[in-house]
Amino acid sequence: MLDLRLYMLQRITALIMAPLTLGHIAVMIYAVQGGLTAAEILGRTQGSPFWFLFYGSFVLAVSVHAAIGLRVVLHEMAGLKGRSLSAVSWGIAALLLAMGTRALIAVTWPGGAS
Repeated sequence: MLDLRLYMLQRITALIMAPLTLGHIAVMIYAVQGGLTAAEILGRTQGSPFWFLFYGSFVLAVSVHAAIGLRVVLHEMAGLKGRSLSAVSWGIAALLLAMGTRALIAVTWPGGAS
């Protein structure tokens, strides 16, 4: 039953990530073609609740999605099972979430990039 739930959760996070990825790419193309500097981009994203929610959702979805995918790889390739597999999977999810949150704060929090 756990495998089915993880499978479904990975598919749901993929559905969340797809439009967020397209949105991110569209914004990056707009920024590059508009000739915006990094300082100008941060000036638009820092302090914005919209961009905080946008990229926060992305960070959360990616952390869950990647941890589940790596869990399958670790089980199949490294032979991890049971508690050790769960511990490593949770550790990967926590690491990805921590790194993503740090980037999220840098990009969206006022003065976060300083």
